[in-house]
Amino acid sequence: MPKYNVSKSFNWQGTITDKVALVCRMFGLSIDRLTERKAVYSCQLQINTGDIVYISGPSGAGKSVLLRELEKSIPPSDRVNLDRIKLPKDKTLIDCIDGDLLDSLKMLSTAGLNDCFCILNQPRNLSDGQKYRFRLAMALAANKKFIFADEFSSELDRITAAVISYNIYKFAKRTGTTFILASSHNDILLDLSPDVLIATELSGTTEVIYKRARK
Repeated sequence: MPKYNVSKSFNWQGTITDKVALVCRMFGLSIDRLTERKAVYSCQLQINTGDIVYISGPSGAGKSVLLRELEKSIPPSDRVNLDRIKLPKDKTLIDCIDGDLLDSLKMLSTAGLNDCFCILNQPRNLSDGQKYRFRLAMALAANKKFIFADEFSSELDRITAAVISYNIYKFAKRTGTTFILASSHNDILLDLSPDVLIATELSGTTEVIYKRARK
């Protein structure tokens, strides 16, 4: 079972201006303590093939940092990140997905795109939520071992987010694709049913929770 140790630290960087010094005085913070401050985000976890890893927590708690560090530990040939998928400009959705017609329709449907007029539209004409779902469909069709998505389903209405989360759960178990997802939304946990939950806190602490005990 692959084990992953990820850690990223950030030292305070800035210039001690008059305003910075005044803010430090207001909060009883010494300049030395400010300049020595280091934010550390780290976790250790085990990931099986086909797992759904969900990084959750409030904004600023390090979710994106941990996702990026996990992504770096995976060979580029084995992963795809939704944020880096460029949308084709001059083809309809159905023609952008490789494979035969039925497989292409399945990928689009899994990502919540099953309206005829949407499928026959071009990506540039889609709403932001539809564009997000189309990137998800392209990621599913890329046939990679790992799919990474920051702010997973954040742009979607919550009913659609729940449906897609359940579809992702089924897709992961059927294909063995591993998903590394991050979001501050917890209303999709029941439908997504993550195998590994990484709970982050503003204090920088993280807790790794497994759905089933790992040896």
